[in-house]
Amino acid sequence: MAKILTSTIVKNFIPPRKSSSRKGENGKVLVVGGNYLYHGAPILSSLAALRAGSDLVYTCVPKINVASTRAISPNLIVVPLVDAKLTRGAVHKLLGIIPKELDSSTIGMGLGIQDKEALKLLINSLLDRTVMLSLDASALIPEILPYVKGKKVIVTPHAGEFRRMFGEVPPDSIKQRTVIVQKYAKENDVTILLKGPTDVVSDGTHTFLNPKNISAMTVGGTGDVLSGIVAAILSKNKNPIEAASAAVFVNGKAGLLAQRKHGLHIVATDLLDFISIVMKPFDRIK
Repeated sequence: MAKILTSTIVKNFIPPRKSSSRKGENGKVLVVGGNYLYHGAPILSSLAALRAGSDLVYTCVPKINVASTRAISPNLIVVPLVDAKLTRGAVHKLLGIIPKELDSSTIGMGLGIQDKEALKLLINSLLDRTVMLSLDASALIPEILPYVKGKKVIVTPHAGEFRRMFGEVPPDSIKQRTVIVQKYAKENDVTILLKGPTDVVSDGTHTFLNPKNISAMTVGGTGDVLSGIVAAILSKNKNPIEAASAAVFVNGKAGLLAQRKHGLHIVATDLLDFISIVMKPFDRIK
C-alpha cells in the first residue's frame, strides 16, 4: 500500500552526519550531463547536490561547456568530456580522470548521447565501482534496463520519458498511476521516481506518494535540481527507495517555498535557495 510522504518519514531517510567526519565522507558525487544547448542542466544538478549536503561534486560536461560552467560557481569541480556528446572514447577518458571512490552519480541531464553503447559502458563501469546511480532525461532509454536490473538504480522520468522507457503512458488517475509504476518497478527490479503533480516513487515493494500540485514547478530545470538532490542523499543513504523519496519531498518543499515567494514566476535556481531551509530540520549530528 502506498504511503504519503511526511516530514516524520523523511527524517528517517536522511542519515545523520558524524561530528568527526572529514572532507569527502559526506558524499562524493559525479554529475554527467549537458550539451551545446542545455548547458544549465548539470549545473543545476551539481549545485543542488552541494546544497543537499554533498562534500564534493564533480561536474562532467562537454569541453565546449567547461568555461561557462566553471564561471557559474567556484564550488564546482568541472571535468571536461572530451567530445561534444557521450562517446565510448569520452567515457574511457572520463573513467581515467574521476576519483575511484565515488559514492553516487547522476547521469543524463541535458546530455547529448552519440552512442547508446557509450551510455551502457558508463553505467556498467560505475556500477562495477559500486557507485550508486540515478538516471534522468536522455539516459532514460529502454536499452539500459537490462543493465540496471537488480543494481539498486533510480530512474527519474516524467510521463513522456516513462513512456519512452516502458512503452506505456502513465494514466492521470493517481491510483492507476501508482499501479503502473509499481508494476514496472517490480518487473525491472529498479526504483522509479515518476515526476508529476503527485510524484510516485516505488521499487515494486514499497511505494511513496508526494502530492505537490505546485503550478509554478512546470518551469524547466526543477527536475535537474531534483536529480542533484537524489544523488546527494543517495551518496549517504544507499537505499534507493528511501533516498529517492526523501529527495522528491525536499525538492517539492523547496518548490513550494519558491512559489510562495515569487508566485507563478519562479525559475529553477530559486529552488536552490530553499534546499538548505527545507533540510535544516532533518540535520542531525552524531
